[in-house]
Amino acid sequence: MKNIRLRPGKERSLLRHHPWIFESAIAKGGGDAGETVRIESAEGAFLAWASFSPQSKIRARVWSFDETQRIDAPFFVAAVARAVSARSRFAIQSNGVRLIHGESDGLPGVVVDRYGDTLVGQFTSAGAERWKSVIVDAVLAQTGLTRLYERSDSSSRKLEGLPEATGWLRGDGATAVVLQEHDWKLALDVAEGHKTGFYLDQRDNRQRFAQTVRRLGLQRVLNCYCYTGGFSVAALAGGAQQVLSIDSSGPALEKARANVALNGFDASHTEFLDADVNASLRRFLQEGRRFDAIVLDPPKLAPTVAHAERAARAYKDINRLGLQLLEPGGLLFTYSCSGGISEDLFHKIVASAGCDAGVDGYIVERMGAAPDHPMTLTFPEGEYLKGLVVMRRGA
Repeated sequence: MKNIRLRPGKERSLLRHHPWIFESAIAKGGGDAGETVRIESAEGAFLAWASFSPQSKIRARVWSFDETQRIDAPFFVAAVARAVSARSRFAIQSNGVRLIHGESDGLPGVVVDRYGDTLVGQFTSAGAERWKSVIVDAVLAQTGLTRLYERSDSSSRKLEGLPEATGWLRGDGATAVVLQEHDWKLALDVAEGHKTGFYLDQRDNRQRFAQTVRRLGLQRVLNCYCYTGGFSVAALAGGAQQVLSIDSSGPALEKARANVALNGFDASHTEFLDADVNASLRRFLQEGRRFDAIVLDPPKLAPTVAHAERAARAYKDINRLGLQLLEPGGLLFTYSCSGGISEDLFHKIVASAGCDAGVDGYIVERMGAAPDHPMTLTFPEGEYLKGLVVMRRGA
């Protein structure tokens, strides 16, 4: 077993059971890509077993803090079993579920989602890649399913020196599936689209949106960065009469239209706009348009803290425009899925946007990812999705 010796003082995060070791923390030692290494303090004391990533700034990711633990196939089988079992304790109203959520489930670089009878996996670290076959077989055994499609095509693979990889790892067949989520259905193709094919993390926020639209009788809804229309369908399920959905992807908008039809909603209550969101918001403002509810759910603008300053300007601009476009008493559902933007910073960005817009508002609710995308006590970076519901004040 190869050893990694840390610089003095760099063991503090590991003593708090944080799972990442950065390149700058390492004094000496190394290993092959994905190899399990022993992490030691500057004095030589055991700290953790971790997978080594020679090309990543996150040079090692912890598998276990137990010195007696063997990192072998049974270790991964047990970790998968714990993750899958935990989901049975969450109140998930969908046949689309995240079964493994990376570091939060003790499996850094591993994401597995279930869409009905189809599993989709992402393996984005060198360690996850090395143990991929064992993990895949363990998930299939735990779920009793026979099909798993790989979507290891995210940019984080490049940081690990890994090529993109997509296709069936086990089984085969059609990649189109239909989810039952709360009171509606959503169609997707696991071989296409963002992440593993869909945004399961917004599941409960979509339900909350539908409930709010219905409770307050909100009629005019604007859904920005609508992707395949999850929030648009939720708005219609809540009784909205005018739902305008904007995205810069024509294919995504076609899927959004299809999802409206799939649920039997009247297409005359919907409008789909293939356009830039920022430019559209500015135009609506010039035209004097107003909305009762606006959803701002942009793509990841700050994957790391290094991107936060530039992303903050972009978030501020769209939130300023969104607040200005709300009717008094209207609601802004605004989100950031950027890991580099903390909850506190996001709040400050939205508050600053309100000041620039000359708009004040009540923070009605704070939102996060669905419970099958957990954040743990020792890994706050797991809280990547954060949201605010802001009610515009005024007569």
